[in-house]
Amino acid sequence: MLLERGTSVFCYISIANQPNLTMLQRGDKKLINAWAFYDWANSVYSLVIATAVFPIYYAALTKNHESVSFLGGTFDPISLYNYALSFSFLVVAFISPVLSGIADYTGNKKKFLKFFCLLGALSVMSLYFFDGIANLWVGIVFTILASIGFWGSIVFYNSYLPEVAFPEQQDKVSAKGFIYGYVGSILLLIVNLLMIQNYAWFGFEDSAMPTRLTFVLVGVWWLGFAQITFKRLPNNVFNRKPQKDYIWKGFNELKKVYRELKEFPRLKIFLGAFFMFSIGVQTIVLMAGVFGSNELELETSKLIMTILIVQLVAVVGAYLFSRLSTKIGNIATLKVTIVIWGGVCFIAFLLDKSQPNVELYFYGLGGILGLVLGAIQSISRSTYSKLLPETQDHATYFSFYDVTEKVAIVLGTFVFGALIGITGSMQASVLVLAGFFLLSFILLSFLKKSKHVQ
Repeated sequence: MLLERGTSVFCYISIANQPNLTMLQRGDKKLINAWAFYDWANSVYSLVIATAVFPIYYAALTKNHESVSFLGGTFDPISLYNYALSFSFLVVAFISPVLSGIADYTGNKKKFLKFFCLLGALSVMSLYFFDGIANLWVGIVFTILASIGFWGSIVFYNSYLPEVAFPEQQDKVSAKGFIYGYVGSILLLIVNLLMIQNYAWFGFEDSAMPTRLTFVLVGVWWLGFAQITFKRLPNNVFNRKPQKDYIWKGFNELKKVYRELKEFPRLKIFLGAFFMFSIGVQTIVLMAGVFGSNELELETSKLIMTILIVQLVAVVGAYLFSRLSTKIGNIATLKVTIVIWGGVCFIAFLLDKSQPNVELYFYGLGGILGLVLGAIQSISRSTYSKLLPETQDHATYFSFYDVTEKVAIVLGTFVFGALIGITGSMQASVLVLAGFFLLSFILLSFLKKSKHVQ
C-alpha cells in the first residue's frame, strides 16, 4: 500500500481482514488516541506491580527468611526476586527480535500484541494466589511471566507509532501515550492504597487480602482498557500474504533488518546513546526505592509519597519536553534531559540519612526525576521512530530498540550491585551512573541532524 499523506490509499485496516470497522488513516485523532490508550491500560503494571505494591508485599512475606528455596536452589529472597526480573528481561531480549520478524513478515503484529497483553494481565491476576512462603514459586513464576507479557507487548505497541502518526506528530503522540499512562496508573494506585491502608473500611481483617485483590484489579484494568486499543489498531497494515514457512521467513526478515541497521550510521549512533542513558535511567528507576529504604532509611509511606510525586511530575515533564522538542529539536532536548539526569545522580550522591529532613530532599529529588523521566522516555521513542528508514518492518526495528533497553537494564543493575559490593555504598554506585549519562551525551553530539530529527 502507498504511504503518502493526504491520500485515501493510506488506510490502516485491511478491508479483507476487518470489513466491519471504519477505516482510519495515519494521523487520525481516533487512531492516535486508541494507540495512546494502551499506555493507560498497561502502565498500571509498571507502577503498581513493578514499583509500588508488589515489591513491598513480596518483601513483607519474605522478610523473616534469610534464605528461600526455589527449583532446588537456596537464595536470598530479594536476590531471587531480582534474578527473576533479570531472567524475564533476557527472555524478552531473546524472543522479541525473532517474533517481531515473524510479525512483520506475516502482518500479524496486532495478534502478538494481544497475546503478550493477555499473558501479562492473566499472570498479574495469578499473583493473587501468592499468599505466603509456602507457595513462593507462584510469586516468582508469575512475576517472570507478567514481566515478559508487559515488555513483550511494549515492543509491538511501540512499533505502531510510525504507522499511526506522521513524523511531525510523533513527539506529541509519544508524549500523549506516556501522559495517559502516568495518569491512569496514579488513579488506580490511589484506589489500591486506600484499600490497603484502610482495609477495615472494606471489611478486611488485615492488609493482606486487599493487597492481593490489587493484583487482580491491575490485571482487569490492563486487559479491559486494552480492548479500546485493539478495537481501533490495524492489523496487516501492508496487506502481506505470508507463505507457509513463515517462521523461517521471519528469521530472514530479522537478518534483513539487522543488515539494514548497519547501513544507517545515525541509527547506530542513536542506539548507542540510548543504550548508555538507559543504563542510568532504568537502574535509577528500579533502585530508587531500595536507595530510599536502605541508604536513607525512609519509611514505606514516604517512599510511596515519592513515587506519587514522580508520577505526577512526569505528566508535566512529558508534556513540556514534547513542546520543547518542537522548538529546539529532538537531539538538543534529549541532551537537556541527560544533563538533568546527571544532576540527579550528583544530588543523590550528596544525600545522607543523618541530614535533617532528608525526606524533603528525597521528595525534591523525586520531583526532578519525574520531570525528566517522562521526557526522556517519550522523546527517545519518537526520535527513534523518526530515524527509521522507509520500511514495512517497524516491529523488527523496534525489537532492536527494545533489546537495547533490556540489555542496558541487565548491565546497569549488575554494575550497580557490583559497585555496592566493592564500595559498600549505594551513593558511590549512583555517582558512577552519571558516567553513562556523560557517554550518551557525547554520542548524541555525533548524531547529525536530518529532515525530521533536528
